[in-house]
Amino acid sequence: MEISESLNKIKLDETARRQLEPLIQGLQTALENKDAELQQKDLKIQALMLELAHLRRIRYGKKQESLSSIQHDLFEESRLEDIAAVTEEAEQLAPSARRPKRDRAGRQPLPDHLPRIEHRHEPESCQCGQCGHKLVKIKEDVTEQLDVEPARFFVHRHIRPQYACKHCETVTAAAVPPAIIDGGMAATGLLAWVLVSKYLDHLPLYRLQHIAARHQVTLSRSTLAEWVGKTAVALEPLVDRLVWHMLQGNSLHADETPVQQLEPGRGKTRRAYLWVYRSNDLSGGPPIVVFNYQRSRSGAHARQFLGNWQGHLLVDDYAGYKQLFDKRRSETPCIECGCWAHVRRKFFDLHQATDSPMALEALTRIARLYQIETQGKPLDQQQRLALRQQHSVAELESLHDWLQATRLKTANGGTSAKALDYALKRWPSLIRYAQTGHLPIDNNPVENAIRPVALGKKNWLFAGSERAGQRAAAIQSLLGTARINGLNPAAWLKETLDKLPTWPNSRIDELLPLAPEFIDNMKNG
Repeated sequence: MEISESLNKIKLDETARRQLEPLIQGLQTALENKDAELQQKDLKIQALMLELAHLRRIRYGKKQESLSSIQHDLFEESRLEDIAAVTEEAEQLAPSARRPKRDRAGRQPLPDHLPRIEHRHEPESCQCGQCGHKLVKIKEDVTEQLDVEPARFFVHRHIRPQYACKHCETVTAAAVPPAIIDGGMAATGLLAWVLVSKYLDHLPLYRLQHIAARHQVTLSRSTLAEWVGKTAVALEPLVDRLVWHMLQGNSLHADETPVQQLEPGRGKTRRAYLWVYRSNDLSGGPPIVVFNYQRSRSGAHARQFLGNWQGHLLVDDYAGYKQLFDKRRSETPCIECGCWAHVRRKFFDLHQATDSPMALEALTRIARLYQIETQGKPLDQQQRLALRQQHSVAELESLHDWLQATRLKTANGGTSAKALDYALKRWPSLIRYAQTGHLPIDNNPVENAIRPVALGKKNWLFAGSERAGQRAAAIQSLLGTARINGLNPAAWLKETLDKLPTWPNSRIDELLPLAPEFIDNMKNG
């Protein structure tokens, strides 16, 4: 109740009321200022709580956006190791004690494709130890153990006898076949091991040097670096064809991640960016991922890479992509598709920080959209379109109405308003997927492609130069594409390095790290 309303109930003469009027107005203004200040503080506290919860989740929690309140321990591996160690110590102290029941699933069968080395264990005697009669085999007890042989170095010794003609004194010998590195001592298997270790397992060359040293093999870092540089040049035609094939699709994912680049001569690093482009699995083409290393986050890099490509581009809300969708600035504008995972993340962070019922309702509604997508995953494009038209469109319309109504009741400036505004601002691009049968609901495939590189940065820390970053991007494009096609990257790379020196350029597509069915389609035209 305002001060003036309270004073109306008090009987005062007109003179006293006039004298008190300035004081009343001053107090009223002061109260309004205090209310505004408190509201600002509440919004600030809410924003800080959201930021704190987000940072705590990044630092301590498992990066999984689910509605479950149960957070798995970041040190789950250590906890399981401790349990195993304590159990083993207890069994050693009391070996006759009954072992506690282990809370785990049954042991999975070992893969059939692995070679088997049989070890037969016969009894010491073929006569019965009780009565002395001859034993008869009734069955076999077979158990299997998984083993591994660490990096094994061996030498290929090539012997080429030379033959001479006594009549004309001509000397004949088998020709030395072309190789990736002419006259080099590294076989293709060793080159593949170095590249996969460096770019897929993110092991710096000095660690590979130490691994070789444990086997009494001397490999200097300069030699390893020379092999990497020369092999990367040989693989460039494959990367170019990979980019060409990806740009034949009508829809793509795009994202970018920062990396550090060493500034030559200064001993300091600067920020560069690894741009990532991923084909759309729902479009039916071969799964391809391409990394593109650039010195900045300028949207010009994306425009340069895509060139005149036209289609649906699924991205986050980064401003660098906006010019690609602007008809006034681009002769061949792309069509923007929004990412529902980014929308969900806003409400997830809000719910984690404040237990907001509004955020929980938003997450529940978005979850229903994903449930429809799960049902449509095994369907073809026409069936998926029909499913989305029947169910997704209605869910999206209901969600939009709820977002608008909720926004009208939400104060400006808070984290709740920001989460709502993010969804409403991008709404046209967010619903675009439901109008087709081939567009994805989110940008998660490209984020999954980035994740191994982001984890690897903890090992290699920075790119040594711009050329080194471009080389890493090229090789990671090949190995990353092999991985998402279900190929063994090391086996594919070794086979490719064997074939590449004599392979005709007209058939270069057959060496690409794609699934066999896509290679067969290329062969058949």
